[in-house]
Amino acid sequence: MTDPRRTAPPDLAAGEAAPALRLLNRELAILDFNRRVLAQAQRADVPLLERLRYVTIVASNLDEFFEVRFADYLEAARAGQAGASQLELMQVSQAAHALIDEQYRVFNDELMPALQREGIVVLNHAERDAAQRQWVARFFEQQVRPLLVPVGLDPAHPFPQIANKSLNFICRLGGRDAFGGENLIAIVKVPRALPRVIRLPEALCPGRQAFVLLTSLIRAHLGELFAGRTVERFSQFRVTRDSDLEVDEDEVTNLRQALRSGLSTRHYGQAIRLEVVSSCPDDLANFLLLQFGLPRAALYRVNGPVNLIRLNQLIDQADGDALRFPRFEPAWPRARLPEGKSVFAALRDGDLLLHHPFESFDPVVQFLREAVEDPDVLAIKQTIYRTGAKSVLMELLIEAARRGKEVMCVVELKARFDEEANINWAERLEAVGAQVVYGIVGMKTHAKLLLVTRREGAQLRRYVHLSTGNYNPRTARLYTDVGCLSADAGLANDADALFVQLASLVKRPPPRHLVTAPFGLHRRMLGHVHQVARAAAAGQPARIVAKVNALTDPALIRALVAASQAGARIDLIVRGACLLPPGVPGLSERIRVRSIVGRFLEHTRVLYFRWGRAEADEVLYLSSADWMSRNMLGRIELAWPVREPRLRQRVIDECLVPYLHDTLDAWTQAADGSYRRVGTDGIGAQRALMQRYTATTTE
Repeated sequence: MTDPRRTAPPDLAAGEAAPALRLLNRELAILDFNRRVLAQAQRADVPLLERLRYVTIVASNLDEFFEVRFADYLEAARAGQAGASQLELMQVSQAAHALIDEQYRVFNDELMPALQREGIVVLNHAERDAAQRQWVARFFEQQVRPLLVPVGLDPAHPFPQIANKSLNFICRLGGRDAFGGENLIAIVKVPRALPRVIRLPEALCPGRQAFVLLTSLIRAHLGELFAGRTVERFSQFRVTRDSDLEVDEDEVTNLRQALRSGLSTRHYGQAIRLEVVSSCPDDLANFLLLQFGLPRAALYRVNGPVNLIRLNQLIDQADGDALRFPRFEPAWPRARLPEGKSVFAALRDGDLLLHHPFESFDPVVQFLREAVEDPDVLAIKQTIYRTGAKSVLMELLIEAARRGKEVMCVVELKARFDEEANINWAERLEAVGAQVVYGIVGMKTHAKLLLVTRREGAQLRRYVHLSTGNYNPRTARLYTDVGCLSADAGLANDADALFVQLASLVKRPPPRHLVTAPFGLHRRMLGHVHQVARAAAAGQPARIVAKVNALTDPALIRALVAASQAGARIDLIVRGACLLPPGVPGLSERIRVRSIVGRFLEHTRVLYFRWGRAEADEVLYLSSADWMSRNMLGRIELAWPVREPRLRQRVIDECLVPYLHDTLDAWTQAADGSYRRVGTDGIGAQRALMQRYTATTTE
């Protein structure tokens, strides 16, 4: 494998004019990423139920795209802001329509027939036999109908409030109502509590696994909800709304209370997208567009259920281990942390680097559990961004406070779509005496940091955990991240200073070992890129390898392009949106951009710079921050250098080199922003790492 520290190619020809830099469109880049995810659903080497899961992942990603990104983009376009013209808005809308059409094509034409060949069927009303229809009718009568309340529209029954992403039916009725009225339109709201996928009893479908969608079940019995009238036309529908919680932090006295109040209205924000089935009559679609105040471009006709995310229920209920990814059990770092050995004792021997999900997250849980149970531990401080509604770590922090330890938590209440869970944890922590703060006004606390202070003899010693990912044991099995447990005094002292600053808001000297945003991280990254550019111009080895989730910051992009023009060789491994156009002659021809989309969600941020031949002329960072303006300038983030040669080489060998040579899950980006899959076989970085760590656990 090629080491990322290889030197750059020769400079550009003297006097060659470079074209102007034009950034790619961010919204189109996000949609392009979801095309790459959808491509996973078409791979023959991916187990069938996992292929279906990728379809649901795209559906979930698109929901968030419309709820957040497109909502903001639409508002910017309407206000005439730069970078959001009406033409670009139309291009983004067309791209979204095309992606969703392709998503349903893959679902209907590829996955459903493939599932049927495996004996897994989704039966519509016409396909159900008499016994199956009888069972479905009984299920409807007993489990569904009691929860449905159809609303006939007239002046006394206005169009009801429709919650964000909820399932509904619209019906056009014939005949008169019970009071002699001729109200034509009725709405049926479907409660979220009802299962969206129902498995039929095995006795009714021997030799097959048969499922019925809730939408098909309701559709078959829709007429029973309107006794004495006929349902002439109908359609499912679903509206996606702007769901970003907007709180003016300068105007509120209690952020937690303000967000708690905002959660009650989140489901009824401005409508952004309307989904109906492809057979929806035009008059009903137009009626809904009018009710939601949406243009025709916001109408999405889909060939199937309006919420593909709920097909996760089919994946969870279906039998067939061969149709899923083989179970992978993360490895325990036995060499550094033998069974029964204290984490504190292990860290006194040196740092412990954990590469998730290939290595277990459990040592982090053990670290906190030991801190809670150890009478010599006096204080625990932790940042909380996305930890989930159920969290063993949060329960441990609560127990620590109950035991009288000093517990401080920086809870990010504005972690999008995790606000309610974080508010609940904050309230429980405060109830047992923990000190809870909510970060800095106007900024999200995205840094991942856990600090333990322990009395050892006559001295106090600190232990720290730093990570590129969240304190969430569930996602630690699904996302690639790197965490570091350390007793290094420099890192721990800087971590403590950051906690003090977040709590007290006082000015602090710049940290000596950690690099933090919004203070120095952006400047440090730009400085290293400029160092590399100067080395390249002087004919010295000049190399950058950056692995991030997104690259959208204009200043960093311009600096990378300038370094490329000076002769530096640059590889960018960017999972999602990358606005830098690579491979443009005279501009970015020495920059390669690739994206890895595999079994696990790539989440690790690794930053490597070389600007000369000496050992001191290179640095490697792990970071919580992506290369986005909001992360660098509008959030609390951190990066830390990996200085120990053994650990630095391990990060390079596991987090960079395999990804640069991946020929299975890799995509390369062209100058126009499009992507091409590198290959369909060969070496995949994730698979190689799984095999490496599986071998480690079986030795």
